Amino acid sequence: MISQPKYIKFKFPGTPDVTCAFGTRLGGLSRDSFQGNNISFEVGDLPENVLGNRNLAENEIGFERLMDLKQVHGDVVHFDLKGDFLEGSRYEGDGVCTSEAGVALMIKTADCQPVFMVHESARYICALHVGWRGNRMNFPGTGLRLFCDHYGIDSREVLAVRGPSLGPCCAEFTDFHEHWDQGFEGYYSSKSKTMDLWSLSRDQLINGGIRQENIYSMDICTKCNKDLFFSYRREKISGRQANFLMIEM
Repeated sequence: MISQPKYIKFKFPGTPDVTCAFGTRLGGLSRDSFQGNNISFEVGDLPENVLGNRNLAENEIGFERLMDLKQVHGDVVHFDLKGDFLEGSRYEGDGVCTSEAGVALMIKTADCQPVFMVHESARYICALHVGWRGNRMNFPGTGLRLFCDHYGIDSREVLAVRGPSLGPCCAEFTDFHEHWDQGFEGYYSSKSKTMDLWSLSRDQLINGGIRQENIYSMDICTKCNKDLFFSYRREKISGRQANFLMIEM
């Protein structure tokens, strides 16, 4: 029997010193609806199990400090936060960036898209939590602009990767006009009543200035893969998998 990994690793071409690890629900200490590797304190799981799962992640990923946020489906990005948020964060937002090695940026997901951005120098990294509301407000594009402006870098020198998330097969919106504006119609299938959020994020990054050849993706649907991933759309009460981005020491 072939064992499945707790984290799906990704390496950007030309930046071997940057770690990208997209989490699954496998392993961990949590039970019942949070069975496995739930990383969030905010979903009703026992705090001691969540902290235990974060300690396991610290050992497996090898970070010195953890940057975590209270994700709120907005467009606020934080830069170079101080402190270690292994036991939770007081900062609200959906984007976090750093230039410090050994600091892991963590994005918690259960269908939303973890979008990681890295400057080609591997000196600056940024992690975004992009749900459908984030797509509606063009957070991939605005987050990219804030990242570039803060560190004085060119978006054409940025590489990006999107992790496992709700796929075009399962991103159902039965009433398009209740949730979306006219400009998003090209990403909507009236037949299946689903949105292609993967393509939407890619195009928002391209429109923000990233070259298409610098955008990568893990095209794995979280709702379709119950044994691998938590999914809010599938279960409503569920854990969150952790996704990590880090400049290695």
